[in-house]
Amino acid sequence: MEDISVITAVHHPLRRRIVDVLLLHGATRVTALARRLDAQVGSISHHLRMLERAGVVERVADPDGDRRTSWWRLAREGFSWSADDFADSPADALLAREAERHNVRAQLDRLRGWLRTRDDPAYAEYDAFSIDALAWATPEELSDLSRRIQEVLSDWRGGIDAGDGAPRVPVAFFAHGFPTEA
Repeated sequence: MEDISVITAVHHPLRRRIVDVLLLHGATRVTALARRLDAQVGSISHHLRMLERAGVVERVADPDGDRRTSWWRLAREGFSWSADDFADSPADALLAREAERHNVRAQLDRLRGWLRTRDDPAYAEYDAFSIDALAWATPEELSDLSRRIQEVLSDWRGGIDAGDGAPRVPVAFFAHGFPTEA
């Protein structure tokens, strides 16, 4: 179970974007983050400290040895939680539900962005997809599905040979598994 401080730290809109950039690009200078995210350096530094307190990012040495620059990287790659994890604390459950709403909103915004640009010739060779399924499952079976999807994504990301020179674009994947009405 995630600590509520991690969940609330990550699901601020700008902090979520910082996490995404660090996930895709690895260790990055504060000034490069500010440029990429069209934000002030001071604002980026503030949000990085918030993420650092939650154990999400960490400072790293400048690869060139320049001690005047501030570099950061993710301290971890994934986050998984449910508002149900916080049933013992109504305040934390409320924060977790709000973070879930922010997360879904961010996922749908990313999907809407793709739908607006999918005819761009730069993406012509990419086979985007949509998958959904409906089945009967116990709570344990739903947890097993989540674990298996996480394993597949981890194996898939680990199998990408970033050193082969092949052109790549960031790829987003999201799935939700939840009880529903037929």
